Amino acid sequence: MTATMTSRERVLAALAGEPVDQTPVINPTSVATVELMDLVDAPFPDANREPELMARLAATGHTELGFDAVMPVFSIIQESASMGAKMQWEQKDNWPTVKMTQPIYSRPEDINIDVDKVLSQPDAVCVPEAIKLLRKDLGEDVAIIGKSMGPWSQAYHTFGVEPFLLMSLDSEEKTRDILNRLKNLTIEYANQQFAAGADAVTLPDHATGDLVSGEYYHRYLEEMHQEFAERCNGPIILHICGRTVDRMPYIANTGMAAFHFDSKNTPQESMEAVGDGIRLVGNINNPTTLFSQGPEEVKAEVFANLDAGVQMVGPECACPLQTPIENLRAIPEAVAEWTAKHKH
Repeated sequence: MTATMTSRERVLAALAGEPVDQTPVINPTSVATVELMDLVDAPFPDANREPELMARLAATGHTELGFDAVMPVFSIIQESASMGAKMQWEQKDNWPTVKMTQPIYSRPEDINIDVDKVLSQPDAVCVPEAIKLLRKDLGEDVAIIGKSMGPWSQAYHTFGVEPFLLMSLDSEEKTRDILNRLKNLTIEYANQQFAAGADAVTLPDHATGDLVSGEYYHRYLEEMHQEFAERCNGPIILHICGRTVDRMPYIANTGMAAFHFDSKNTPQESMEAVGDGIRLVGNINNPTTLFSQGPEEVKAEVFANLDAGVQMVGPECACPLQTPIENLRAIPEAVAEWTAKHKH
């Protein structure tokens, strides 16, 4: 029997494929809700742009929900905002978004990123500063997860989804050129967050099954993701939404620590697809279960993940902002119940 661990020890062990006292509950993407914003007076859009509010809202993932990790990057726009993309900052009940109708690039040669300059912009600086505050406030007992957007996602934000996907069909050379011009920003931002105190960094790179094939992932991203695993200074959690079981065997080859998978893939088939190649984080359904149903339905999905051997449990993606707190609290409760039942 593994000795009792702190939350941080549990997360780091699971990411390394080592034994844990119980399956960690983590949020590689956001569990921020309007209810939590009100509880600690850290509302959107300010909590996406001010380090103190960002840290205060992120801490609720542990202090109010009981998760083993906190994650202060609630949106997917810090880098693109810092690169000069046109933004819709929204209000408390909505995430900030990039105005895709006003792309900042149209050709690969338009991309000439001064990484230091981009990462010195206030919206980029906010994240490492929030991580430092979280480490100071939470000490060494809670895992802190950062987030750095992958180049496929950045291309959507800076070229627009449709123009970039059409380019990926028309010209492999141009597509590779774009990804190569964007990749250093991903690596440097991740490493900045590790230096600030992050224990792991989520890397969303939305080559989702809804938009591109598994073969596309293999062609364009598998090798680049291997490079990220080598050049980033800590464990990377890859996140891709949607149906991804067809690319999971490729993802398992990347050397990343974990893959955060969507409820469009069952826990069992996902575990079979990755084998021993990578740990999984999954995959509690957001719109149907966490948002619309109750704690018992949430627990049933947690049990399905634990029964399949999934190594870390959490929501499949950023939770709807109106998700009831009791449904999120049901995730660690379910893990504790399952663990007590299965202890010999």
